[in-house]
Amino acid sequence: MTTTMTALKHPPVKSGKVGVLLVNLGTPDGTDKVSMRRYLKEFLMDRRVIEWSPFFWYPILFGIVLNTRPAKVGKAYETIWNKELNESYLRTYTRNQAETMAKSFVDLPNVRVDWAMRYGQPSIRSKMDELQKDGCEKILVFPLYPQYAAATTATVNDEAFKALLKMRWQPALRTVAPYHDDPVYIEALANSIPSHLATLDWEPEVVLASFHGIPQSYFDKGDPYYCHCQKTARLLREKLGWSQEKLQVTFQSRFGPEEWLQPYTDKTVEKLGKEGVKRIAVINPGFVSDCLETLEEIAEQAAESFHHSGGEKFTHIPCLNDGEDGMRVLEHVVRRELMGWA
Repeated sequence: MTTTMTALKHPPVKSGKVGVLLVNLGTPDGTDKVSMRRYLKEFLMDRRVIEWSPFFWYPILFGIVLNTRPAKVGKAYETIWNKELNESYLRTYTRNQAETMAKSFVDLPNVRVDWAMRYGQPSIRSKMDELQKDGCEKILVFPLYPQYAAATTATVNDEAFKALLKMRWQPALRTVAPYHDDPVYIEALANSIPSHLATLDWEPEVVLASFHGIPQSYFDKGDPYYCHCQKTARLLREKLGWSQEKLQVTFQSRFGPEEWLQPYTDKTVEKLGKEGVKRIAVINPGFVSDCLETLEEIAEQAAESFHHSGGEKFTHIPCLNDGEDGMRVLEHVVRRELMGWA
């Protein structure tokens, strides 16, 4: 009796590559109410973002927030929307960062660079699938947040590891550590301030380093975010030779009834104007790319508030974005984290 073995047929398996996945917070697909509601639902249902019990939070979320906030946030996005490409600037900058980085890795031909969003599209899971199918046996996930917070860095890492649960052939996975005190990052921030101020015909009396806030309770539970922000600001002051009065730390974008990290950016801007400060600048060191929180909340809302409170001159210092200094920081971090892999 003879047995005939038939070879199983399958497409050629790609291998030998290393993937780099740049991940930012997220963006709605459009400014319309449906797109905004879909985006905000995914964002605000994340237990890392809102740590309240779902039994308490979901009635508020579905009964109030998702019925009122999409229209309001959509109008805010409309004021800073990239009309030419019909997308948010966060999407534009993140894609540009990935494409620029890919071109800079000519010396690492086995490295493939891509990008994703934690909320919205393209998703982390879809991009990790693409990288794995393209032969990436190792993937470096890069949450684009210099300062670690559970509501940002950790939720990106969570989603990346959840993606592995759906894979039969899992790639090895690394995540990028926070780089809030990296000398290359601090130098890039320090360069961006005088470069921008040189375009003005006035000098600010005060510069605010405005970071995205988190609830005070998150810090009390052990989140290192506040400490990372303060260290970034301290190193930036030292690099510039400025005092604490010249470069002040504030926190923006609070949401809900809880107490958040203080001092609040909006209250500080009003206070400075009322105290007779006439000229201020605001920089957002915690944001890798300009987005709603910088272009609308700071460059528009904070400027209007300062002028209304008696201030005369206001300027927003752009994020590092996809500029030369910004790309130098991102490439530096990625090359460091790829050591031993590529």
